[in-house]
Order: sequence, then structure tokens, then C-alpha cells
Amino acid sequence: MTREDVTDLIYSAKVQKGLKWADVAKKLKLSKEWTTAACMGQMTLTKAQALVIGKTFDLPAEAIALLQVVPYKGSLRSSVPTDPLIYRWYEIVSVYGTTIKELIHEEFGDGIMSAIDFSMDIKREPDPKGDRVNVVLSGKFLPYKSY
Repeated sequence: MTREDVTDLIYSAKVQKGLKWADVAKKLKLSKEWTTAACMGQMTLTKAQALVIGKTFDLPAEAIALLQVVPYKGSLRSSVPTDPLIYRWYEIVSVYGTTIKELIHEEFGDGIMSAIDFSMDIKREPDPKGDRVNVVLSGKFLPYKSY
């Protein structure tokens, strides 16, 4: 069994049980965003968290053990994503990446926004012209050091 197999088991059980990621997150007492990333194979769970996920999705012991192994992060199925929603994020970074970089550097200096000390919040925003997706990304600024 691989970590990808575990993700497939989780997703299949989620669909069969009619669960929402927010419901799973409540069981872990964590955000729906982090919980979803963990269940999709991008985060490492503690033993206690893995046991909750295992019980929620009726996973075998081997899968629960794999949830506690550090995953290969950032693993898309292709270098340029083909899924339309993920591709749009790729397009956003392709078009606005230099703008985001320039404005962060102008405001903070030479450094990066951490994806480790990071949070994300995704909400539906009602709009008469069609509901909007509101995504807030918040990462600690890490300046480059001289040495």
C-alpha cells in the first residue's frame, strides 16, 4: 500500500459516507483546509490524528501508519496541471506571480512567504452576479539573511 492508495481509500470512503471536509475537520479540531490537505496526502498526521481519520474512514492499520509518514509534498500528476480548477491557480501564478513577488518585496524586502508557517481560509462569498470564491492565504515572511 502506498500513500496515494491511502488518499484513494479516504476519498472513496468520504463519497460513500456522504461526508464533508468540514465535518472531518471538526473531529480533528483543525481547519477544513489543513484537514483536507492532510487527507489528500500533503500533510503528516500525528498518531492521534491518524487514528481519528482511520476511524472516520474505516481505514486498515497499514493506512493509519502511512498517514503518519512525511509525504512527498507538492505532488501533482503533471508539471502543468490539467484539472481545470488547479490549472486556474497555475494560471493565476503564471499571470500574477511576478506582481505578487514585486509587491511582497516592496513591502517586506528580500525574502519569501512561508508555506510552513501558513494558514488558508476558503469561503463562499454571495454575489448577485454569481457567487465568488474568497481565498485568504497567510504566510509568515522569512527574510533572506546575509552570512
